[in-house]
Amino acid sequence: MIRALAIAVMCVVVFPGWAQQLAGILTDERGQALSGTIFVDGTGIKAMVGEDGTYQIAKVKPGAYRVVAFSPGYEAAYRDITFSVGSKHRIDFVLSELSTELDEIMVEDARGEELGIGWLESVTGSAIYEAKKTEVIRIDEVIGNKAANVGRQVYSRVPGLNIWENDGAGINLGIGGRGLNPNRTSNFNVRQNGYDISADALGYPESYYTPPVQALRRIEIVRGAAGLQYGTQFGGMLNFEFKEGPEDKKVELTSNQTVGSFGLFSSFNSLGGTVGKLNYYTFYQYKTSDGWRPNSQQDQHNFFGSFTYNFNPFLSVKVEHTHMKFLAQQPGGLTDREFYQDPTQSKRARNWFDVGWDLTAMEWDYRVSSRLKFNNRSFLLGANRYAVGNLGRIDRPDDPEQPRDLLKDRYQNWGNEFRVIYHYPLLGERSVLLLGNRLYFGKTLREQGEGYAGAEPNFSFQNPGEPEDSDFEFPSKNIALFAENVFNFTPKFSVTPGVRFEHIRTDAVGYYYDRREDLAGNIIYEEKVSEDKQKPRSFALLGIGMSYKHHELLELYGNISQNFRAINFNDIRVDNPSLKVDENIDDERGFNADLGMRGANQGKLRYDVSLFYLSYKNRIGSVLKKEPDPRFNYLVDRTFRFRTNVADAAIFGLESYLEGDLIELFQTPLDPDKQTLTAFINFAAIYSRYLSNAEPGIQGNEVELVPPVNIKTGITYKRNRFGLSYMYTYVREHYSDASNTDNNPPVPTAVEGTIPSYFVMDISTNYTYKFLTLEAGINNLTDEQYFTRRAAGYPGPGIIPAKPRNFYLGLEFQF
Repeated sequence: MIRALAIAVMCVVVFPGWAQQLAGILTDERGQALSGTIFVDGTGIKAMVGEDGTYQIAKVKPGAYRVVAFSPGYEAAYRDITFSVGSKHRIDFVLSELSTELDEIMVEDARGEELGIGWLESVTGSAIYEAKKTEVIRIDEVIGNKAANVGRQVYSRVPGLNIWENDGAGINLGIGGRGLNPNRTSNFNVRQNGYDISADALGYPESYYTPPVQALRRIEIVRGAAGLQYGTQFGGMLNFEFKEGPEDKKVELTSNQTVGSFGLFSSFNSLGGTVGKLNYYTFYQYKTSDGWRPNSQQDQHNFFGSFTYNFNPFLSVKVEHTHMKFLAQQPGGLTDREFYQDPTQSKRARNWFDVGWDLTAMEWDYRVSSRLKFNNRSFLLGANRYAVGNLGRIDRPDDPEQPRDLLKDRYQNWGNEFRVIYHYPLLGERSVLLLGNRLYFGKTLREQGEGYAGAEPNFSFQNPGEPEDSDFEFPSKNIALFAENVFNFTPKFSVTPGVRFEHIRTDAVGYYYDRREDLAGNIIYEEKVSEDKQKPRSFALLGIGMSYKHHELLELYGNISQNFRAINFNDIRVDNPSLKVDENIDDERGFNADLGMRGANQGKLRYDVSLFYLSYKNRIGSVLKKEPDPRFNYLVDRTFRFRTNVADAAIFGLESYLEGDLIELFQTPLDPDKQTLTAFINFAAIYSRYLSNAEPGIQGNEVELVPPVNIKTGITYKRNRFGLSYMYTYVREHYSDASNTDNNPPVPTAVEGTIPSYFVMDISTNYTYKFLTLEAGINNLTDEQYFTRRAAGYPGPGIIPAKPRNFYLGLEFQF
């Protein structure tokens, strides 16, 4: 009764308070109408100014606000105003052309708003994105299974991504683009709120922690040209931007409870708000699943807290902490024959994976003037990754009496990134200079040896004083300086050169055992080898971009940027029965180039079509090799998988995206103010070849993990508070190794071979009534039998089947 009364009072008192309105016109000093943006500072409320210069904003709550007017090439203007219940105001803004004093205004790209994806503005915060290929996924516009982080739904509008589906609960994300390995998203510089979250950005750049989609406001992706600002990776940068507490509430509570097939349960609960000068946002998520195969249960706990204190309009400080822990049983891989017989079976009951992630960060922003801004981010990571189980060939049975392979990693990293953004006049236009530096120190402690027999998740060594395989410390150090400058030669044409100076050092200190066995598997030779290696290198990366903005529906852009990826010693020293690593493996180098056109019309149409070329020198990959088998006195050859610098590679293709509101575009009789019907298509066609022959038999082969055709398309209907979405995914057959091993006959270990073509359909819906939201959907609607990965180690080895048809149902409360 009390709750019902409270809700009634809210409906009577709060909802009418949103009836205040604001309107006016935006002109220059000569009275000419301007296009631009009007926004209410600190609220997220904004309006795009029409061609006639007029604007209108409704639904502003009572209170005192600052209303800001912005138009490119003009000084920003603002007016302080107080709204009372039912009030209507008119403010006409007159803007002056930029001369020496330039205002930096934070305006999010609103072109194509209400569509599912956008791109980053030329200068956003303390970063430059002019002439770069970027994507912004607005999470509120995604209708899909967010509780399970279903990657193909969340990233459906990003062209060309190859998405691995490793687990049914969406605990980890595996995405790659343009032929880059999707494993743990290791070819992207992965960040949250602008700082690193990977295990070791240089030594072991894999991400075992993925933020829950329900906590995110948006996801930002910058392709290969991001290497100049965010590190040297070929893939670019992936940034998860969290929600913040509402500025107009002291407390807002959101609780989402989702259940699904195969025992999926997710409880996501967040609390946020603003008290005086302090904004806070915090959440806790618990997720569990029995899994759709035997031996695949998972449990995850995730906590996050963010606190921002705005000392004044010029200085703010943010402190954040993330804690995540999960335990997952891994059912192992399958051979080709077993997969097509029964993909639900499991041949490993003793494989377990345990991860703990603690990440602390602090950020401060200081605006010296409208032309000069400083930003600094510091972060500290303490994490672990433990894996125990049988890594032997999947075509051989697991003996429960035998000890298991145990691999224990601990990560200790810290870093700091400092940036300066300076706006200045040049040739009658505004230019923007970015200067920055990065300090990064990482350390991976890795032990490998024999664990205990049995099936329980026991992560203890039988010989903890000296593990039987190896014990290493892998320190890494990175010192970098970078600079980019946007030169606006005309209001429409810009050139953006950039440079990054890098010093990288990766070390290896520890020991490993070199062993030989006889025919019966007995050790006939054993030597403990100590190592103390260092590999320092310094170099510069260059890049340049150009952009011509004809109008909002047509921007031509192009860029080229060098990339680099350092090898790491910990890859070399892992003992994996399915894989042997070349001790002389070397760094990878190359460049990314983009040439494209894009445009958008608010709420109606958005498109981005581009060609890319990726040059990959010394590409690291896996090939099949033969050598005399010591178990048979070297009289018989054995075939094994070898990881090395296989060859130089060239990858080029087309990435395209088109989305539009069919009701608006075709001027149907349906009311566009009440409903939308948006359709999109994301199409990528990629051609790849190895050019040189570092390894015999590789030249002319297709590059592995490059689907020649990758399509995602769908349609979404929204009316008032109801939404319904359908999506179709198609990925063409591609190879999993550089040797281009086919399946005729299948390789007994199932580690090599093709990834057959597959298609998947998903359907999702949601409905909001006041403070309640109901979500439901079906993933893999037609119950397709497919897989996206052949694993050499965990979570395999062998084929990792994708999830069959499954359902989910969620209920969310927000107060």
